[in-house]
Amino acid sequence: MSAPTGVRPHESVKGVYWVDFDDGSSRLATVNLAPGVRVYGEQLVRMGEREYRIWNPYRGKLAGAILKGIKLVPLSEGTKVLYLGAAAGTNPSHVSDIIGESGVLYGVEFAPRVMREFIERVAAHRKNVVPILADARLPHKYAHIVTERVDVIYADIAQPFQSRIVADNAEYFLKSGGYVMQAIKAMSIDVTKEPSETYKREIDHLKERGFEIVDVVHLEPYDVAHAFVVARYR
Repeated sequence: MSAPTGVRPHESVKGVYWVDFDDGSSRLATVNLAPGVRVYGEQLVRMGEREYRIWNPYRGKLAGAILKGIKLVPLSEGTKVLYLGAAAGTNPSHVSDIIGESGVLYGVEFAPRVMREFIERVAAHRKNVVPILADARLPHKYAHIVTERVDVIYADIAQPFQSRIVADNAEYFLKSGGYVMQAIKAMSIDVTKEPSETYKREIDHLKERGFEIVDVVHLEPYDVAHAFVVARYR
């Protein structure tokens, strides 16, 4: 295995770093908020007083979007995030790293078994993560837990009408001027349509619900038939 030789900040994304290796490669990483703890078998790299977690773009759609040149990642120290579709916590754990101890990540996941993994792997080791076992289609069911307006809604949900679910949650929880980061899974929405048709329909729905589209990137080769959207709320 190649050895790390140095760490440098990413050129445009706060809280994200490049770890350089002696084979000439560079890989994305975040500072581990729970030193010594791996979430999904990722490589840990110690440099100085910090430990970095290598971020696999084939396991985290936000990493893929960053590598594909997304113009804006509206996350930084102290950001409050509502994360729809937290799953077992692979990508949310890196978001947790970026927002730091002064941030909050409310992680919504519907499946009890997967939620247990999310708690064991992520929430148990991180004070800035609040696990919520709930259906993202029913935001009123967790409005008593998310009692503040958040800065960002991150959505990675395998449901038809993804943008409708995102916009419904935004009406409940997102600050005016806040952002949505959405992974559009074309095959989860309509397998009979070309992905480009599905992307357009989902993006058009966001526009109809008061969002300004900031940027869209396609996630190939990291995720097939996926687009990643950043949009600003009215």
